Amino acid sequence: PGFRAYAELSAGQPATAPAERIAGQVMNYTSGTTGRPKGVRRALAPFDPDTVASLYGMFLAMFGIGPRGDNVHLTGSPLYHTAVLLFTASSFHFGHTVVLMDRWMPEGCLECIQRYRVTTTHMVPTQFHRLLALPDAVKVRFDLSSLRHVIHAAAPCPVDVKRRMLEWWGPVIYEYYAASEGGGTLVTPEEWLRHPGTVGRAWPGSEVRVLDDAANTCPPRQPGTVYMALGVQDFEYHGDRKKTEANRRDGFFTVGDVGYLDEEGYLFLCDRKTDMIISGGVNIYPAEVESVLLTHPAVADAAVFGIPDDDWGEQVKAVIEPAPGAEPGAALATDLLEFCTARLAKYKCPRTIDFVAAMPRDPNGKLYKRKLRDPYWQGRERVI
Repeated sequence: PGFRAYAELSAGQPATAPAERIAGQVMNYTSGTTGRPKGVRRALAPFDPDTVASLYGMFLAMFGIGPRGDNVHLTGSPLYHTAVLLFTASSFHFGHTVVLMDRWMPEGCLECIQRYRVTTTHMVPTQFHRLLALPDAVKVRFDLSSLRHVIHAAAPCPVDVKRRMLEWWGPVIYEYYAASEGGGTLVTPEEWLRHPGTVGRAWPGSEVRVLDDAANTCPPRQPGTVYMALGVQDFEYHGDRKKTEANRRDGFFTVGDVGYLDEEGYLFLCDRKTDMIISGGVNIYPAEVESVLLTHPAVADAAVFGIPDDDWGEQVKAVIEPAPGAEPGAALATDLLEFCTARLAKYKCPRTIDFVAAMPRDPNGKLYKRKLRDPYWQGRERVI
């Protein structure tokens, strides 16, 4: 029901393909976690529609995924997310089986992997954290041996979280860094174990630069703004020429992330520039503090950001979603503050901790940090 037969649709149509066909172009939208989603518009590419499948195949091939008949891709996030759509569509073009979850739940994910013999899936670090929080008795019930490529991105992944996932699932976890605008970098599990915390090196056809505020190239291990090459196809933000021009520099674009390259060209991300805390003139990267908090067994999710401080300009605030069974309140806050003090420099530690029942994340796991931060800045001007 709801479908028409192919024979009905093709009846009376010419037997040959129309002349001068082009494949068209998709206008993906950014996630909107730092503002309104922006349409990423590219010019129509002069590709024959019959070649599209091979182009999609080139993307999957970067991760070592080929057109095998037994490949099964698990889609656990909404298809309006650029990466989720791209991996799902690429799998379809390769003729792979695709399993669509109605709603991603950690135990349900393991059930799907076992039931459908899933070989590939795309995930985000929040999903890793929730999988790791499952009781050991639940984890051991499922056969995950079919997995060959678990690919993740979209948010910083704490080193401890990824290391534990690799210990559990084996060397099948690949990571990349990119944006709806383009990209990017990728890292294999073997490379990551040699360079813990990296998001990889520039993938074929891409180039990455790290620049300071004066547009000078930063030396190895010095943080700056991360820029990526525009590639063969330029883009513009739909209906926003000013924003398009603001993120460009000499054929490169940035989404505002701060990071550094090591001596071998591996990229390490510090944080989003707009999320960076400046307290007493010192830069503090929230992702580092969040990574520590997420190792505490009473923490299901964590967000760290700057709030106004009359003396220091900003102070470090942490908002915590307690793990099931953990009781929010003064006792847990004290425990978490002491936990941070033992693992972080004093100036990086949260001054205060608040609790929420659920963190405001989009269905793909990206955190709407502004929804947490903005109330603290109401009536104040953020000067950084």
